[in-house]
Amino acid sequence: MERWLPPHTMTGKMLHFDFREGGSYRMRLTYAEPQHGQGKTSEDSDEVEVRLTKLEDGRRIEQEVTFESEDPSFSGVMRMIWTFQSQDGGTLVTIRAENVPEGIRPEDHDAGLNSSLEKLARFVEAEG
Repeated sequence: MERWLPPHTMTGKMLHFDFREGGSYRMRLTYAEPQHGQGKTSEDSDEVEVRLTKLEDGRRIEQEVTFESEDPSFSGVMRMIWTFQSQDGGTLVTIRAENVPEGIRPEDHDAGLNSSLEKLARFVEAEG
C-alpha cells in the first residue's frame, strides 16, 4: 500500500497496520515537493488514521478516514467505499467517498483518487 496508495505527488509510510474488519491502519503521506502542497498534519505531510468498518473478501472495503489537522476545514471523518468487480481480463475498482472535508478541493480529491487507482493498476500488472 505504501507503493500505490499515495497520490503521485506524495510518498507513503505505514505507521500501523491491522488489516481486518474492525482493524485499522495509520499512514503518513509526505509531499514530494512541499511547496506544491500544504500538509494538513505538518508542513509537508498528512497523517491518516483509517478504521476498516466492513470487509467483503474480493468484493468491498468500507473504511472511515480521519485526517489529523488543527484546521477545522480538514477535520471530520470521511467514509470511503472500495468495490471490486470481475471483468474480462481484470478487475474494475471503484472508489466512492462521502463526507469529504470541505478544505479538500473536489478536483484535488478526484486527481488523488485517480492517481492511486492508476498506481494500483501498474502495481498489480507488474506483480501478475
